[in-house]
Amino acid sequence: MRPAQLSTVLNREFLSTRDGHHTPVMLWGPPGVGKSQIIEQVAKSHGAPVIDIRLSQMEPSDLRGIPFRVEDRVEWAVPAMLPDLKRHGESGILFLDEITSAPPSVSAAAYQLILDRRLGAYEVPQGWAIFAAGNRQGDRGVTYAMPAPLANRFSHFEVEANLDDWVAWAYATGIDERLIGFLRFRPELLFDFNPAHNPVAFPSPRSWEFAHRALQKFGDMPELLLATLQSCVGPAAGLELHAFIDNLDRMPDLDAILRGEPVAVPREVDLQYAVASALVGRAIRAKNDANAREIHGHILDYASRFPLREMGIMLVSDMHRAIGQHLFSVPQFSTWANAVSDLMLYEM
Repeated sequence: MRPAQLSTVLNREFLSTRDGHHTPVMLWGPPGVGKSQIIEQVAKSHGAPVIDIRLSQMEPSDLRGIPFRVEDRVEWAVPAMLPDLKRHGESGILFLDEITSAPPSVSAAAYQLILDRRLGAYEVPQGWAIFAAGNRQGDRGVTYAMPAPLANRFSHFEVEANLDDWVAWAYATGIDERLIGFLRFRPELLFDFNPAHNPVAFPSPRSWEFAHRALQKFGDMPELLLATLQSCVGPAAGLELHAFIDNLDRMPDLDAILRGEPVAVPREVDLQYAVASALVGRAIRAKNDANAREIHGHILDYASRFPLREMGIMLVSDMHRAIGQHLFSVPQFSTWANAVSDLMLYEM
């Protein structure tokens, strides 16, 4: 399932704790695909805390607690990391990460916590959702087969890398627009992991964020930039990204486009992707300007000039996801939409 859909599922599951309808959720997927980040974004959208428990680093007693004697009986000291109303609040997410890397003795200790929301006398507060994540056995990670009793305590979803969802996240997060343009040009490189080759660095949503950081740190050091990009996304993808960036000195004048001047569209397809991504970034930055409608209108005018109308559709679609319904009120939108109506459906 694509990340945007999973975010909706997890949001509903988080809210369902109030009504007692919550089902623990297990996210499956290869390394770097964004499992943990989806959960963090759900928590952030609700202003809720996340307690991240790495079961692969636990002993069974770490969850169950330590026994101590009280008169003629034994009680258990509840681990401080488990959700507590006074310390952590009434609602939040208990995230059991790396659950498939936990040895069977540890995962067995989590059975009651996951299904019954309790461990001995301890109870998970009602407003807390339980989510888990782990790698599949074919992903060349340290994994154990999930025991059937544990698997039957979750609803299961597999996380798929999706470029549109990643691009929407990238614009919202401020990822370098050159990187977005490159992945629009080479979408198959968003996630390229072959466990049979056991790569050290490979393209993934997580490692492209590392590449963004490398561009910020080493963009002014050409002698180091290639090596640092390759260290994040692997030799082949790093080389392609470096070549793409080197070619951007032939980009048209973006400021002239925003002023509404008749700027020609580049003939090279890679430059067209780069221009489209850069213009979406400019649209986002102009969103709160007094002349935002004028700037957005000029971008829509430029979108209609692409020889491949699909390129303009991509630009406007990304722009709409980034700035929202405001785009429909720009006068040029209806002109552009009518020109491409045979290629797409849009909602007013």
